[in-house]
Amino acid sequence: MRSASPGAVVLALALPPLFLHVQYQPSVSLPLGATLKLQDLAVMAVVAAAAVAAARGELRLLRPALPLWLATGAFLAWIVAATFYPLLSSRSYAWSTHFVTLVGFCEYALLAPAVPLVVRRRADALLVLGVLTAWTVAAAALGVVQWAGWDIVGAWPQGRRQPSFLGQHDFTALAGMSLGAGLLGLLWRERDRRVRQAAWVAAAAGTVGFVVSGTTAGIVGLAPAVAALLYVAARRGAVSTKAVVGCLAVAAVASLGVLALRARDFDQFFRFLGVKQPQRVTHTEIQTYSQRTLLAYIGLRVWLHHPLLGVGWQGTTEQSAIAPELPAAHRRFPHVAAKAFPGPGREYGVQMLYVQVLSDLGIVGFALLLAWIGTVLVVGMRVALYAPSGAAFAAALGTFWFVLALGLWTALQIVAGVPLDATTWLAVGGVAAGSSGRIRP
Repeated sequence: MRSASPGAVVLALALPPLFLHVQYQPSVSLPLGATLKLQDLAVMAVVAAAAVAAARGELRLLRPALPLWLATGAFLAWIVAATFYPLLSSRSYAWSTHFVTLVGFCEYALLAPAVPLVVRRRADALLVLGVLTAWTVAAAALGVVQWAGWDIVGAWPQGRRQPSFLGQHDFTALAGMSLGAGLLGLLWRERDRRVRQAAWVAAAAGTVGFVVSGTTAGIVGLAPAVAALLYVAARRGAVSTKAVVGCLAVAAVASLGVLALRARDFDQFFRFLGVKQPQRVTHTEIQTYSQRTLLAYIGLRVWLHHPLLGVGWQGTTEQSAIAPELPAAHRRFPHVAAKAFPGPGREYGVQMLYVQVLSDLGIVGFALLLAWIGTVLVVGMRVALYAPSGAAFAAALGTFWFVLALGLWTALQIVAGVPLDATTWLAVGGVAAGSSGRIRP
């Protein structure tokens, strides 16, 4: 087997800082309140490696994915516009703060075109996926000891969901990526015994991490992602009954494990809905699902009052946009804990990307978001179904990661520079790498 290219080595080495919580990274303060972190240097290194490949004539590899780049560019361009057009209104808007967030989000977006430029051979892909698996094993091991009661690295109480060294949602993103790589490796009927063994390790570590991170939104992404994977494998004639049963069993174990771990939160949500008798903590403490319902309600009210353009990029984190909606929210949710409502020092945001895009970017931004999502999925599935094996594998895995991320974004607003950003843009890059048709043996 040929050795991996230097660009792939750079991407592989970038994965650990990309999937590490910012509080564990060295950083340097910059103007406008920005911070240069290790993860930023990792992204810059990958982009530099991609630039070297482009200078050597590999830029043509991006051409087959032109519809994807156009849709991505249009969505990002609208975000740029939404960082400045609120200045034309009378409402206060901290454009400099949000400009820093914009730069961070667009910085991670550069990972998407970088992937097809640095991952061009089988050895490249195996190296990147091998490092991803090893990092997932480390994260899952730490998550398990945190769950068992070892109070280290910001652990939550014993027996509860755990953050490992990432944070719950980002832990789920990393685990889900490894889980998807493992399942696809097994479905693809890999002949290399070592690669099959690595696929089992990836699937096992991903399942453990997925459960211990305990993110319900992960199930929202995992279920359709696994369905898409099985559909592709069946259409390509690369699947057996045994593989289907195994794939479904792993997905079921991962999903049921999360539901069991989150039983207490579901119990409180049912009390919030009135299905069960409320307890004192139902009304006095922040409960995950009731607060997310409240914040989504506020976000939708913001959009209804600013339907076309929204209140600007990250505008729903500001009191000037949220405050007018709070009286109605208090009337609608009188029994939700007061501390669950946004306020000074409690800039929660909307905590759901799709509602956030509506309220921040308006119906125009939401239409561009849907166009971008649709383009990635259509291109990814088409390549996964009809391209040669190596390219199809890259596109299928990228599609799995992207669908997983879409599910996780139902519980998070856009936060620049978090591991879920990396998952999203690496997924787009995987689809683009498959589109190039140049994943050589």
